[in-house]
Amino acid sequence: MQITPYGAAGEVTGSAYLVQTDRAQVLIDFGMFQGVRMAERRNTLPRGISPRSLDAVLLTHCHLDHVGRLPLLARRGYEGPVFATPATQDLTALILRDSAKIQAHDAERLNRKLERQAKPPEEPLYTIGHVEAILGRIVPVAYDEPVDVAPGIKARFAEAGHILGSSSIQLLVQENGHERIVVFSGDLGPLGVPILKDYECLRRADMVFLESTYGDRDHRSLTETVGEFEQIVARAVEEKGKILVPTFAVGRAQLMLYLLASMFRRNLVPRFPIYLDSPMAIEATRIYERHPELYDEEAISLRRNHQMQSDLSSLNLSTSADDSKAINEVAGPCLVLAGAGMCNAGRILHHLKQNLWRPETWVLIVGYQGEGSLGRRLVEGEPMVRIHGEKIAVQANIRTLGGFSAHAGQKDLLHWFACLASGGPRLVLTHGEGRGREGLREAVRERFGIEAELPGYGEPLTLD
Repeated sequence: MQITPYGAAGEVTGSAYLVQTDRAQVLIDFGMFQGVRMAERRNTLPRGISPRSLDAVLLTHCHLDHVGRLPLLARRGYEGPVFATPATQDLTALILRDSAKIQAHDAERLNRKLERQAKPPEEPLYTIGHVEAILGRIVPVAYDEPVDVAPGIKARFAEAGHILGSSSIQLLVQENGHERIVVFSGDLGPLGVPILKDYECLRRADMVFLESTYGDRDHRSLTETVGEFEQIVARAVEEKGKILVPTFAVGRAQLMLYLLASMFRRNLVPRFPIYLDSPMAIEATRIYERHPELYDEEAISLRRNHQMQSDLSSLNLSTSADDSKAINEVAGPCLVLAGAGMCNAGRILHHLKQNLWRPETWVLIVGYQGEGSLGRRLVEGEPMVRIHGEKIAVQANIRTLGGFSAHAGQKDLLHWFACLASGGPRLVLTHGEGRGREGLREAVRERFGIEAELPGYGEPLTLD
């Protein structure tokens, strides 16, 4: 058996693993590269992947860096199944349709420029037709029920606690009369986060692919982070400031609403306007509401009592561009949740452009910021940034709340791997930049005596 990473090898985007046996070829995720230089040119179909030779595709979860290149498979003739949990199926449809719109918009803008230069037009990476074709291949699978996905390969999906529907995948592979078990962690969530259940620990593996986004460090505790969040919100409300939260539409937006509802319920602040300024986040929230079977006990209780609707009576859903522009005229205090989460596109750019130069503005960074993204530059304290070609002075209060990350920190990653470590599996660290992978490798070596492997893009690993 040979497994080759075609992304997320020394970085945190572009997840894709090609599993090849003597009888089958299976692809685990096929994500888009984001936030790095030349990312657009890397979002292609690798030479080592032949869509017509694939038997199946399996998805760990719906984030664009795990599903964003899927339509390229349909574009090149893939007609096999795509296995995913029902929630991942719903959210992937939302994310890929939005991605197709972005591809079309970017191509249109580029082609206007090329036309003025008397150059031939370029096609978008993929179209909505390619998206619908791949969505039509999705086969929903339940957690914890082994399913035949390809000749000689069964898969079991286990709760990963990252976002709604997220999974770790355990492959049971029959080859040459022997069974080998390969586990892909997917993106793991931290323990104890509201709304979702905690990740499930798996018990058997010959080889483990473990994410290492925050492999070198732990987040601040959730309790401390929530406390800091509440203090900032209370201060901004008192000072009548605007709070801008660059928000990933799936996961982070729902968590922020949950915490704001808790503040209102406990009368920590008077109710103030909240703007969910993201059609994607609005629809994602509706999808969350359709899958209460995936909630933790507290979230189930709140839903049963209709408490959240009462707590969030000041929530405004901004669906149109005009709705979004109107927020500029709203005086503080108010809080704006808008995409994209890394500040590399979307409506948050307009809000930052209008407010970054105001000292009474607060910008709360609540998720991972990829290298090269505007969000990363704000976190690193750049005094001047460029938005839509205009230089904007950064005088707002920028705060990073890493404890809200949907990714497990080092402690939780080690806890997850401890369930598998006693069997002495080969460990492969992916989905992490250099510091994340190196830090986790050292921690694994010290605790378990296992030397983890750090493959590069396209570097095959053989499991005999």
